[in-house]
Amino acid sequence: MSDLFPAPFAVAPLAEAVRPLTLDEVIGQAHLLGPGKPLRLAFESGKPHSMILWGPPGVGKTTLARLMATSFESEFIALSAVFSGVKDIKAAVVEAQASAARGRRTILFVDEVHRFNKAQQDAFLPFVEQGLFTFIGATTENPSFEVNGALLSRAAVYVLQSLSAEELGVLVDRTLGTALSGLEMDADARASVVGLADGDARRLLNLLEILQTAAAGAGLAKIDRAFVENAVARNLRRFDKGGDAFYDQISALHKSVRGSDPDAALYWLVRMLDGGADALYMGRRMVRMASEDIGLADPRALRMALDACETYERLGSPEGELALAQCVIYLACAAKSNAAYVAYNQARSFIGKDESRPVPPHLRNAPTKLMKEMGFGKEYRYAHDEPEGYAAGENYFPDGMARPDWYQPTDRGLEARIAEKLSRLRELDRRSRGK
Repeated sequence: MSDLFPAPFAVAPLAEAVRPLTLDEVIGQAHLLGPGKPLRLAFESGKPHSMILWGPPGVGKTTLARLMATSFESEFIALSAVFSGVKDIKAAVVEAQASAARGRRTILFVDEVHRFNKAQQDAFLPFVEQGLFTFIGATTENPSFEVNGALLSRAAVYVLQSLSAEELGVLVDRTLGTALSGLEMDADARASVVGLADGDARRLLNLLEILQTAAAGAGLAKIDRAFVENAVARNLRRFDKGGDAFYDQISALHKSVRGSDPDAALYWLVRMLDGGADALYMGRRMVRMASEDIGLADPRALRMALDACETYERLGSPEGELALAQCVIYLACAAKSNAAYVAYNQARSFIGKDESRPVPPHLRNAPTKLMKEMGFGKEYRYAHDEPEGYAAGENYFPDGMARPDWYQPTDRGLEARIAEKLSRLRELDRRSRGK
């Protein structure tokens, strides 16, 4: 007799249903999995070793760890650093010890390992050293900063890359030919899905799953780009506001401005805004660029960056973003000089190491009779009363300190005129000392 209340039928997510079962089925990472490449050799060696798989989401980190367990006929224990603690680590150790007693090796996979604190990461060390299990950590963050040095020194680091459009296209075709054989899409729809996935295989499969459900509901067997755009909510580009992707894109923006490429600067600005970056944060970064890379070659750049921030604060998005775009184009096109930035860093380094030199008496203020009697302000030369408004030969540094000449203006933009003026003033100093 059939059960009147059968248990719900669990359907595996599409990403799980099409997960590769062999190394040759893995799409992407040819630099690691191609013939003679590091991870391919690791699989072929028959000797598992601890490793850190570093790369963006959806590039195959978990899949590779599972395939390694299968290849080496090992027990597979998976932990997520988001949900696991020391108690879970201890339980995994007990399980690995039981497997070892049966003559079975264990591969312990820790997803998002960078989320474990130092104590949690240290908990793995003795067991990795004993060989109780092979440790495989997956992280989207730079392991140099996020993984303890002791653990990092015991693991090889493999860098995985986002899937290319061509590789994602292969995954689309494979999925439509197997798990989603009842769904078809034209070339434009396929390109749209690949673009929305943004290098992330898991995201692509999730999108395909959404499209399959939507197509079935609409009674369609084939979909076009318009259907994709209507069925899928606007999908922001992959953007990690606190991780490497964030700082890599900021670096690209800064270097595009420094390199005087307005189109590239605009690309990275819009790319980050599209990804969800705080517009005012982007404005503050442009204020930094104006001071660091343009400086006195074009002092208007700093004012424009500040005005762009103020404009955005008043208008908000999306109107205020135009002011940021205008600013980044101006910064990229402006004359460049880091002379002020270099001078500041040199002065800061000098002050940090130097003694606290007293202010020379002639530069001190003398508001009282006693201070005047002590010689404060005596022999100070008022520049406005001197020829050319400059007290040639006067010393404004502490006694005994040599002129450092930190600021070296360039011959670009307004700074070229500043250089001419300073050269003239230094010549007046030399003449004064000659007298």
